Amino acid sequence: MTRGRVSLQERVRRRTRAGLVARSAERELFRANFDTTPEDGRHRFLFHVHGTAGVGKTRLVKEFEHLARDQGALTAYVDETSGSVAEVLETVCRQFALRGHRLKDLERMLVTHRERRHEAETAALAALDPAPDGAPSTGGMALARAGLAGLGLVPGVAPFAAVLDPAQLAHGADRLRSVLAARFRSHEDVRLVLDPASVLTPVLTDELDALAADVPWIVLVLDTYERTGPFLDAWLHDLLTTDRYGALPDTVVVVTAGQHPADPARWGTFADFMTSLPLQPFTEAEARGLLAERGVTVEPVVAEALRLTGGLPVLLSTIAGTRPAGPEDVTDPSATAVERFLKWEQDPGRRLAALAGALPRLLDVDVFAVAADCDRDRAEELYTWVETLPFADRLGGRLRYHDIVRAPMLRLQRGRSPRGWADGHDRLARAFRRWREQTESGRDTGTLWLDETWCELRLGELYHRLCAAGPTAVPDTLRDLVEACDQGEALAARWVRMLEDAGRDAGAPGVSAWGDRLSAALASGGTRAVLDTLLDRAVPPLPVTGLPVRRGGDEPSTTPGGGVPVGPPDFLGDPVGAGPTPWDLDRDGAPTDIDWMSQEQARPVTSADVTLPAPLLARIHRDRALAHAAREDHALAVTELSGALTFTPDDARTLALRGEYLRALGLHAEAVADLERATALDPADAYAWASLGATRLALGHPEGARTALDHALALRPDYTWALVRRARAARELGDPEGRLAALDRAVAVDPDSAWAHCERGDALRAADRDGEALAAYDRALALDPGYASAYASRGVTHHRLGHLGEALADLDRALELNPSYAWARERRDTVVRGRAG
Repeated sequence: MTRGRVSLQERVRRRTRAGLVARSAERELFRANFDTTPEDGRHRFLFHVHGTAGVGKTRLVKEFEHLARDQGALTAYVDETSGSVAEVLETVCRQFALRGHRLKDLERMLVTHRERRHEAETAALAALDPAPDGAPSTGGMALARAGLAGLGLVPGVAPFAAVLDPAQLAHGADRLRSVLAARFRSHEDVRLVLDPASVLTPVLTDELDALAADVPWIVLVLDTYERTGPFLDAWLHDLLTTDRYGALPDTVVVVTAGQHPADPARWGTFADFMTSLPLQPFTEAEARGLLAERGVTVEPVVAEALRLTGGLPVLLSTIAGTRPAGPEDVTDPSATAVERFLKWEQDPGRRLAALAGALPRLLDVDVFAVAADCDRDRAEELYTWVETLPFADRLGGRLRYHDIVRAPMLRLQRGRSPRGWADGHDRLARAFRRWREQTESGRDTGTLWLDETWCELRLGELYHRLCAAGPTAVPDTLRDLVEACDQGEALAARWVRMLEDAGRDAGAPGVSAWGDRLSAALASGGTRAVLDTLLDRAVPPLPVTGLPVRRGGDEPSTTPGGGVPVGPPDFLGDPVGAGPTPWDLDRDGAPTDIDWMSQEQARPVTSADVTLPAPLLARIHRDRALAHAAREDHALAVTELSGALTFTPDDARTLALRGEYLRALGLHAEAVADLERATALDPADAYAWASLGATRLALGHPEGARTALDHALALRPDYTWALVRRARAARELGDPEGRLAALDRAVAVDPDSAWAHCERGDALRAADRDGEALAAYDRALALDPGYASAYASRGVTHHRLGHLGEALADLDRALELNPSYAWARERRDTVVRGRAG
């Protein structure tokens, strides 16, 4: 293109700006701010735009961005697609780079943050619940996220935070802090995981300070603040008003836009440095000006447009675009906006394109080509035209029709041609499915839920299936929702919103009812309440048998146990005494004779109920069981697993889990029954064999324990948990060589297992190899500085070597970490008596 000429796209943008944004007073107020210096008392560093949906906030702040660029400012625009401070900074880096200004130090630090975050999640899994074959188990994810939630690393509420009490979260967080401190290379790496904003923001301020020498102004636009404010507002306040993150150049101007006014408790003292811009519908003068700019000047027409729109900018723009000749041509745009637009568009292809573009929630050229059912060249041509429509909002490089216009478009198509409606959504659902499957090719399915592209494609696929098929697609959506709950509240909320959107857009009361109910549950009780609602409202199928076993990766629990302190503290706690069997307890722990299945089947069925597959209902019970186990409530965990077995009685993994939790409760005979049945149903399940071995050992049958553990190790030779239990069986059988051989193997295959190193230290001490035992305990404590058992065992070894001072220090530290540690207290008393003697 010849230098100095304006591109077609820029012409479109300029015309759109002129046609959609009046707000002359607000625009001039913002523009004039650049005529004042930062030293001038009239200068403002923060503008907050707020008003109801449809009033034109996004259009105005995008106009602010253009005005700032006209003044030479470097700008970045952020909306709700960024879900954390780190993601906001990534967006800023990306947009600044596109405008020729790289924030290289911040970009490098963001890469490091992503790497360390991944290491933290891996470390949490490895420390709290090692899983077979390197795959994180659902139980491990529960425990790991307990630690992450306690450290504030999980946005919103973590999947199991709703069932974890503060002490449990603190326990997981303390364990994880110790693990991260031992694993990461520097204290800053730990901070980068635990408090990323505190590390990343000072780098941002340094980068902006350097940029201030190259550009006159730096403008940050934070849109949809009603979504981003919960995690941005406190950070932004600290950034602008305190020295916590360093000095910010005074040429920075921030614009925020949301539905609510600024929080007076937080921003009240900043009033002299900010401007609040409440947006109301256009004044009559502004509305007349917009209509006049679009050629609508006949008074009866203008009067009717003003009456029908109430001054809402998007509706005024829609009416103006139809070029009405008389008042009879002006009808309610909220009901027939598309009809009025199509009436004046003579090209039938464009008429269809305008309608087709409303079907997807978000548009790009690929999606539009499927929606419009045309070839790529034609799609490119039509999409370029759709971009100019006054109600097509830009969102992160894509388009989204304004809700006020999209809703009547959808109603029109649904009512005029139900078959065409269904065909269009079915075509889109198949396209999204094809794109999703392409992203899955050659990848580990366990990682897909962490992939934003995959999640977006899956949501698009399900949305269009629900719109095409209505309630018949609900079971698959709810099955996905269970998986989304495992990933956290933020992702679960996206699935629930998609259900709400599909129910509203498709006019499907059953789908809407599910969306409303699940949305209320999520708001009131997080993902736990969502799972409760699914169990409460779904119509249970008749119990089925012979279902395929869903293979998972849950490990037996790692209770230290025994008279000698061994193994790291876990989430199971001590065995409980005898009493009613757990499956005869209700959810409050009281005995009950109520048939839960009969109750569910007797409940009246409504049009919003759906029959969910038995494996899905069993899966929900299993997830709830794992959540209860994460807070050490194994009686309720067993109750939930018994509910799961009502639906899938031959599920070997569920039987194995219930057997393991029964073992944790001290109900060893019942545990053996479940575990022996589980191994009969699935002889290749190393988990069940290992748990069976531990249970037999607790019953005083070391030979049977060794046999079961040998089965587990034949299936998985590098199974650390089973190797440690195999060593304990060898100890009971008087086989010190076998005990040490198993533990040598355990630390070889899992050198980062503090538990295995501590157990090996115990075996070495029993073999009178105290010097080597000390080295093993040192290694255990280097890996987990909060490991009370290792301190106690090392203290005993120091005492045997005559190091009384070191012995007393270690035993004191063990009791500081665990004041109720009876074995350590007894050994400390022995040391004290020895010193006194």
